[in-house]
Amino acid sequence: MNNPIDPPILQQVAAHYTSKLRTHGSTSRGVDWNDLHSHELRHRQFLRLFEGAPDASLIDLGCGFGDFLRFLRLAGHRGRFVGYDVTPGMIDKARELHGEGDDRQWRVGSAPSETADFAVASGIFNVKGDVPSAAWSSYVLRTIDVLAQTGRQGFGFNVLSMSSDPDRRRPDLYYAEPAEMLSYCVSRYGRSVALLQDYGLYEFTVIVRATASRTT
Repeated sequence: MNNPIDPPILQQVAAHYTSKLRTHGSTSRGVDWNDLHSHELRHRQFLRLFEGAPDASLIDLGCGFGDFLRFLRLAGHRGRFVGYDVTPGMIDKARELHGEGDDRQWRVGSAPSETADFAVASGIFNVKGDVPSAAWSSYVLRTIDVLAQTGRQGFGFNVLSMSSDPDRRRPDLYYAEPAEMLSYCVSRYGRSVALLQDYGLYEFTVIVRATASRTT
């Protein structure tokens, strides 16, 4: 799969998370979340995607230091897990913490070279820095397409929500309109789409299941 993302965006993303990892280590703050509670709350939303499929394979795009693997194993998921991240230091830390073998692998990159049953991306759309909003929006939509091509049975991602209080929004972060994102995903990927915004954070999670036309 060719890399669809502009190198300057990837360089900025990698620099941001390299700095966070260096400052905070392999903690929730090291991947720019506020705390472990909110970090795991985000993880939990994706469990709906794999419900009833504990042996399904998974690609985690923007895996950080691999905390989602830890969470999934505790939740009973046994399938093959491949984590991708544009930050080499994150991949090094993931290997250090979780090891590597037939059931878990770690790769530097922004566009997987393989497919899996499911694909997820958590937090990778939030920090746009000084990238213009139009360019960042294009990056978001192209990356969602990568997820759709990667997850044979479905995919999921989260985005900060424009439903959040205006005075709490930051200019260096990206916010999306939930209704617009839902409409976009339904029109592009089929009707099996769920939008979750009831878990107490200023964001939403989108879960997309493959339809017959996408899997044939």
